[in-house]
Amino acid sequence: MFYLFDPIKPDIGLIFWTTVIFGLFWFIVGKFAFKPIANALRKRELDIQTSLDQAKLARQEMANLKSENEKLLVEAREERAKILKEAKDAGERIVHESKTRAKEEAQKIVVSAKEEIESQKKQALLEVKNQVGGMALDIAEQVLRRHLKDNKEEQDLVNVLVREMKFN
Repeated sequence: MFYLFDPIKPDIGLIFWTTVIFGLFWFIVGKFAFKPIANALRKRELDIQTSLDQAKLARQEMANLKSENEKLLVEAREERAKILKEAKDAGERIVHESKTRAKEEAQKIVVSAKEEIESQKKQALLEVKNQVGGMALDIAEQVLRRHLKDNKEEQDLVNVLVREMKFN
């Protein structure tokens, strides 16, 4: 039995042809398989690097957005505090103005009431004086009538006085 190929004892021809076939195979695989695989690996590496860069950029943008949101939140709080302070000040100012106007109105009413009271007081005093004067005249008239009935000289004096009053 004669074998063409003995794996245990390789001969020179077998080594030659194995090397030639392997070299040819390596050349073909290198030409058609290794380059596309290497290109695909490079492309994948670039894609991964690009994705990592984009993720890093996205993290930076998120950090920036977070800081901007915090700034906006602080500004909104400051604006709210400012608006509340302005509203409080406006409310206090309105209350103060209302109190001032109410005091002024009360003063006007008091002054007007005092003037009215004074006017009515003067009018009442004038009426009392007129009534007292009228009563005094009535009393004096009655006293003089009793007195003048008897005395002719006093009657003449009264007539002279009445004539003088009519001329004035």
